[in-house]
Amino acid sequence: MAEATLSGATHPILENDYASEWMGIEVLALSDGHATIRMTLRQEMLNGFGMAHGGMIFAFGDTAFALACNPIQPAPGEENTITVASGVDINFLKPAFRGQVLTAVADRRSSAGRSGLYDIQIFAADAAAASETHPSSPGELIAEFRGRSRTIPKK
Repeated sequence: MAEATLSGATHPILENDYASEWMGIEVLALSDGHATIRMTLRQEMLNGFGMAHGGMIFAFGDTAFALACNPIQPAPGEENTITVASGVDINFLKPAFRGQVLTAVADRRSSAGRSGLYDIQIFAADAAAASETHPSSPGELIAEFRGRSRTIPKK
């Protein structure tokens, strides 16, 4: 399944997430209400202009959103619920290109009852720079994703 290990643990929502596996998403950090992930743009992720397809950037941000919304270990009484998107917005700021490494940083901004609000910033860096870049500087900001979540019963 998806390369989504963190200190030997795999996030449960990635165990059968074939889209994230196909995208080559790697989990860098997870904590309550936060996720940082990374992937490299491949040729089949590009549009006819030779830049990252907007759907790829959206899907990448959506994975970071899902990881930030759902804990690795549900609290007692939360085992039978999941948190999903109730709505999202994305603003594409700059293009990204083949071979660049994308990093998404997702953070919870607000939580009330079963609803939450999350901001996800998506950055792009050249592969050489990404391997040398400190995690606090993951490249150039290329997109801003805002997600609204809702916790619902698991089916």
